Amino acid sequence: MFIDKYNLTLFENIFVAKKLISEIIYNTARLEGCNVTFPQTETILQGVSVAGLQMSDVEKILNLRDSWRYTLDNIEKPISLEFWSRINGFVARNESLEWGVLPTRPAGGRYGNVGISGTDYTPKIPIAAEVEIALNQMLDLPISHTEKALNLFLYGCRSQLFWDGNKRTSTLIANKYLIQSGAGIFSVPNAKLSQFNKLLTDFYNTGESLKIKKFLYEFCIKGLTRG
Repeated sequence: MFIDKYNLTLFENIFVAKKLISEIIYNTARLEGCNVTFPQTETILQGVSVAGLQMSDVEKILNLRDSWRYTLDNIEKPISLEFWSRINGFVARNESLEWGVLPTRPAGGRYGNVGISGTDYTPKIPIAAEVEIALNQMLDLPISHTEKALNLFLYGCRSQLFWDGNKRTSTLIANKYLIQSGAGIFSVPNAKLSQFNKLLTDFYNTGESLKIKKFLYEFCIKGLTRG
């Protein structure tokens, strides 16, 4: 059902990512309520200050820029909890109690609550060993690269592995896997954000992923079509 839409070389896929980077960062920032426009995003990425914006919104854009730089510089590294944590360390820098670490005590108990507003769903306490097992199981499934990337994104969103920035972090992880595999780019268009949020809330509450995966597959995968 979710066959790969694109079959690119690593060079081609990185080229696409760099061409679309402003759009991807804008869309990703909007996922978690960053109040910026696309032109403002481009201006910030060019290193120019924008009047009237909250510093927290500017910082989200700059953190995503640094996250993407790290991801592309380390695109061939395997996806692991260590890499996932490193990405969150960039994404959520200066935003939450801690960034880049699971919100658990050494013994495995949560010392704070990471909830999801608008749902009755409470995420399970993230245990590092269990997260690693889940990642390995997802990556070993005999399915397309595209579906694996969507699974990684949805797992990261619903599991709430970190204090903050989980949707942004999961977007980076999905993109890393797609680029590694030559399968395109993942980005939720801002124009589809309302529909996405409704489907994501349903997914949080039920754990059923088929509807939102169909949506993500149809609207959120981009690539390069050779002439």
